[in-house]
Parts: sequence; structure tokens; C-alpha cells
Amino acid sequence: MRYQPRHAKPSQLSRKLAGIGVGIGVAASLFAQPVLAEAQQQPAMSSEGGLGALLEQTQSQLSSIGSSTPDARERAWQTRNSLRAQADGLAVINKDLPAQAKASIDATVERFYPGLIAEKTPKPAPKPAARPAPPARPAPPAQPAFDYGPCPKDAKVCVDTGGRRSWLQNNGQMYYKADLIGPGRPGLDTPKGTFYVNRKVKDEISWEFGNAPMPYATYFTNNGIAFHQGDPSILSHGCVRMYRADAQRYFQDLAIGDKVFVF
Repeated sequence: MRYQPRHAKPSQLSRKLAGIGVGIGVAASLFAQPVLAEAQQQPAMSSEGGLGALLEQTQSQLSSIGSSTPDARERAWQTRNSLRAQADGLAVINKDLPAQAKASIDATVERFYPGLIAEKTPKPAPKPAARPAPPARPAPPAQPAFDYGPCPKDAKVCVDTGGRRSWLQNNGQMYYKADLIGPGRPGLDTPKGTFYVNRKVKDEISWEFGNAPMPYATYFTNNGIAFHQGDPSILSHGCVRMYRADAQRYFQDLAIGDKVFVF
């Protein structure tokens, strides 16, 4: 009989881990052996057999650890991690076996030591609270409808002397608005009513007022009233003064016979 000192007796946990390692190592080595020549073939071990042997070892080792004390739970956790690491060796048999083995190991651990895996597994950091959506921007205020006043739809030009505004239109729809107009001053008011374009002179001058320039003159009365370039901030002697760009546009768009309505 061989003598073994009491102090050299291996611990229960060491025996368990050694047994587990031997079991898994044997299973992996058996399945990893190459197939011999036909005359020397050995019966092949199935994947199910290798996995079953590992799970049998798992149950045996966990059941021998003992009651669910803090120390026992810690040893069970270490055993579980060791078994899962060794289960990777089953990939030489079947690439799906490690995942199956690890799932079964964890199920067995949960049966013997409920809540152990959840207790030991680090919990993911909570996701930051979602920022509240910014308040919707208020819709821009609706643009007021264009004020056509009494200008008829068939007029090509409309002139609002009181509002110091004028525009060109097609079929009653305004398509160009002059920036500002300078109509006749009180006592020399621009005549109101319906008129028609009768003459256009690009480089006109006013002989009545000392040959004052009246570029882009578009006449619409028979007594010298016209749209023409001039400072619109100054009221006129009856004509409709406009900035240069507006006078050019009127001169370009208006044709002889186009209807002009002044109100």
C-alpha cells in the first residue's frame, strides 16, 4: 500500500477540475484522431456522444461542490468558466459543438446555483436617456394675398397712386411689381381711369421742363403722361416716376395698345 501524507491530500475542487479536464481532453483527443487505414479503423464517436460526456462531467462536478454558500458559488463559477474554456476544444469534432456545450453548461450551472451567472456577468451600462425632440418650429405666417384693388384683370398695367405702387400682370395675375413709384403731386395728380399705351421713347427729354431727361418713357395719355425713369421719392408733375430697372422693365414689356388702369 502506498503511503500518502494527510497534508498532500488534493482538495475537492482540484479533484473536480482535474476530472473535468480529463473528461473533456479525452473526448476531444478521441474525436481529433485521424481516420486510420481501413484495416485499422476504429468506431467513430458521435458528436452527441462527446457532448453528452462533457455534460455528464459538468453535472457530476457541480453536484459535488456542495450547498449554495458564497464559497461554493464562487467555486461553481470558476468551474463553469474552466469548462466553457475547455469546450472550445470540441470544435475539432464539430464547429457547432462549443456553442451547444457552453449553453448546456450554463443551463446546468443555473439549475444547481440559480442566478449565479446573472450575478457574475457584468451588466451593460444603461443607455443614456433619449433627448426630447426639439419643439417643432412654428409654421411661417401665411403671406397675405396680393391686393389688386379695383384693377381689372384685362389691364396690363395697374397704378395705385395712393399706395405708391404699380405692377404688370397677365390675365389678372401680377408677375412684376415696381419697387416704388412717384405719381403726380397734389394739384398735378396723375389722371385716374383707363388708358392705353400710345408711344414709347427710350431717350426722351422734357422740353416743358428745360429738357429734363425722361429715359425709357412709355406714354399712356395724349397729353404727355408717361412711365419713365426718375427719383420715385419725389412726386412728379403728373407722370409716374420709377427707378431705372422698373422703367426699363415697363418699357420692355409694354406694347402699343396695352391697357393701363390708374386708381
